[in-house]
Amino acid sequence: MYEQLRAYSADLRSRVAAARGQPDAPRAQVAQHFGVSVSFITKLLRRQRTSGSLAPKPATGGRPRGLDAPVRARLVAQVRAQPDATLAELRAWLRPEAGHTVGVVWRALAGHDLRRTKEPFTPPGATRPAS
Repeated sequence: MYEQLRAYSADLRSRVAAARGQPDAPRAQVAQHFGVSVSFITKLLRRQRTSGSLAPKPATGGRPRGLDAPVRARLVAQVRAQPDATLAELRAWLRPEAGHTVGVVWRALAGHDLRRTKEPFTPPGATRPAS
């Protein structure tokens, strides 16, 4: 679904830090030479000063999921059993008192390639034709 970003290699980090250590090497020139951003060099050198290491920070794991695995499995089973259910109906089916947003349901289904289609726009005061 999303591409995982990878940290720059230890070799590149050490070469950038060494190049920046040269007296006549401005950050912009070093950044262009190695294909990195100036902000990367700034943060890399700050990390080296504060921690003494050029290693990347450990991954934090990202944003926690809105639904845990058993609830997601039930949701996927419900969609497969009732494929025409709307996001609002699925949200209500999950557990109304839990207060899950439509976005949480949408992301859980998108992870299983079960995206819901949007309803067509109906102007205020108009009635939707029966489909």
